[in-house]
Amino acid sequence: MYWGFLGILFLISAVGCCCGFKNFVWFLSIGYGISVALLGLAFLFFGVNQAVTVGSFTFAQCFLFIIYGIRLGGFLLFRELKNASYKKVLDQASKDTAGDKPMPIFVKVAIWLFAAALYVVQTSPVFFRIMNGDGGEVLFPLVGVIISAIGIVIEATADKQKSEQKAKRPDMVATEGLFKMVRCPNYFGEITFWTGVFVSGFTTYRGLGQWLFGIIGYVAIFYIMINGAQRLDRRQEKANGHKEEYRAYADHTPLIIPFIPVSHIGAYKD
Repeated sequence: MYWGFLGILFLISAVGCCCGFKNFVWFLSIGYGISVALLGLAFLFFGVNQAVTVGSFTFAQCFLFIIYGIRLGGFLLFRELKNASYKKVLDQASKDTAGDKPMPIFVKVAIWLFAAALYVVQTSPVFFRIMNGDGGEVLFPLVGVIISAIGIVIEATADKQKSEQKAKRPDMVATEGLFKMVRCPNYFGEITFWTGVFVSGFTTYRGLGQWLFGIIGYVAIFYIMINGAQRLDRRQEKANGHKEEYRAYADHTPLIIPFIPVSHIGAYKD
């Protein structure tokens, strides 16, 4: 299972997301991007130093980790520093989670360790392919790279479109561009990216442990995105639920998965 290498990756991931001690939300946002980028760099290093054959598409997936992490972490940091309205949303989200009292340090440590481990598990399909070798297999690494690249484009485009629309109409949710297809296209892009990562590991997993790593990482990010979309839905309902324009949009647009007619998850009205 390469436990020694996984331990090193955990330490790298922990360093990447330690910025969350300044604001615990950063464990799962800015620190998330930094950790994924650092893990991509680590995978490149392991790949170059491994005696097994590693294909170009596997290396490409490593570069996508770096691109993904830098773009996401940089975008989130810039938005928080430059966007006053978003900072208010972030502060409110922090209060909703932690309350008015400072979060105890042991809770922060627990979140930090969990996040660091989660990012290693999420990226593990590529790590296992590097350590186990491609064996000349091209299909799944190629398909994985294509899917992940599409996910990055979707997420980056959605973030750009949302910023532009909110600048014009800060009192209304984004409804144009990718937001016509789905209300949370950035979350859908995230799911798409990690779907590519999971697929890229097919045919390389050796034993139940490696399969569990890959499956747990993918299921975890899928759940986190669904939960994040649900919480966003509730905030939007609270702020815009009384508007006819919002009702016409929100009640007839899929929440997170295109073409699946689920506009809301669970109870969303107070």
